[in-house]
Amino acid sequence: MASAFEALAEPRRREIIDLLRSGERPVGELVGRLGLAQPTVSKHLKVLRQTGLVEVRRDAQRRWYRLRPEPLAEIDAWLAPYRRLWESSLDALERHLDQMPQANTQDGRTTP
Repeated sequence: MASAFEALAEPRRREIIDLLRSGERPVGELVGRLGLAQPTVSKHLKVLRQTGLVEVRRDAQRRWYRLRPEPLAEIDAWLAPYRRLWESSLDALERHLDQMPQANTQDGRTTP
């Protein structure tokens, strides 16, 4: 079984996730929005279902898919140390820029 990372590595699956972010959608709507054949969309949905990223609800002959946020929380937790690294780097850049002399906007000279 693929991991959530592997599932989301495929651009079309990320598109499906983006479409489901605003709410539950039937397969037919996903097919129309993606411009792919129904069997192709179904294969992507199967992978997303197996990884727990989406779940399906049957309503007579229609299948409705919705996003499950739990696997995304796991990905977010994995990204947290990298996010802190970037925040630290951006904070250092901000401190450096704050220490640089400001440009005088009237005559182009710098001021202390």
